[in-house]
Amino acid sequence: MSGHGPSVGAVMVIGETLIDVLPASRGDGAALGVRELPGGSPANVAVTLGRLGRGPVLVTTLADDARGTAARDWLEASDVTVVAQPPATGRTSAAAVRLAADGSATYDFDLTWDLSPEFLTGVTAAGGIAVLHAGSIATVLDPGADTVEAALHGARGRSLVTFDPNARPAVTPHVARVLPRVERLVGLSDVVKASDEDLAWYHPGVNPVEVARAWAGSGPVLVVVTRGADGSVFVRGDDVVTVPGRPATVADTIGAGDTFMGALVDALVGVGVHGPTARGALAALSREDLRRVGSRAASAAAITVSRPGADPPTSAELDAVARAATG
Repeated sequence: MSGHGPSVGAVMVIGETLIDVLPASRGDGAALGVRELPGGSPANVAVTLGRLGRGPVLVTTLADDARGTAARDWLEASDVTVVAQPPATGRTSAAAVRLAADGSATYDFDLTWDLSPEFLTGVTAAGGIAVLHAGSIATVLDPGADTVEAALHGARGRSLVTFDPNARPAVTPHVARVLPRVERLVGLSDVVKASDEDLAWYHPGVNPVEVARAWAGSGPVLVVVTRGADGSVFVRGDDVVTVPGRPATVADTIGAGDTFMGALVDALVGVGVHGPTARGALAALSREDLRRVGSRAASAAAITVSRPGADPPTSAELDAVARAATG
């Protein structure tokens, strides 16, 4: 299952781009200040899609500052077309990253998300969008969240609509305030991917797979629960397909879930799931198709966690892993 193939129409991602400000250190652990790496969940998804050959368009906000220039250069180097509205603050968003001993990351954010309906309408007016993906902070942070919700509503039935809620309690600490919007977006989507940690925050004490079952009954054809090294679970109607994780030596987990999301979209497009026929094509996939799609996404995420920062694989790297696994 290759990321290459014929053009299927525009693959569009809507959401935040920001700069991850990470602690830098020597090999002996002594601190050396910070290093800045471009990121943001939707931007990472776009980079993944770009490196896998999909030539995505990212609709985002970026200031005309040094961080904005660095982020744009990073995106364009991975064949992402950047369509950016300047934020009212005049400052590109940033996230201070704290890394635990196991490589897991937590974030403190300095960001704004004020994408306007007029700007997005100008971008999407031409139509022909085969895939529309949105997720993370951009879907819940006002005032831009309303713009994103309207975009998903407009794409329903015309494009493959994918959504990753990617909970950020540091930005939206009150789950009761964001959950209604998140579940509206779930209902507007064809494919939803969420981590078990996300689902535990949205619905504490409930088995994440049971949350996925409930979400799958509210609109999406497919809900995927990722469980880190323990793999993922694909829920589609009565089908529950478990996909094992891929072993990896973890440098850090930055961008792992976003890589999984981007590779999942790429793999689905590769088996014909896109455009107005997406829902029917999703329903028609066999359980083995779902396993293959999930395995490719898991392999992509394993490559990312083995490297510092959000550094998704290229299509060639992912194809090499697939060949090694079968050969």
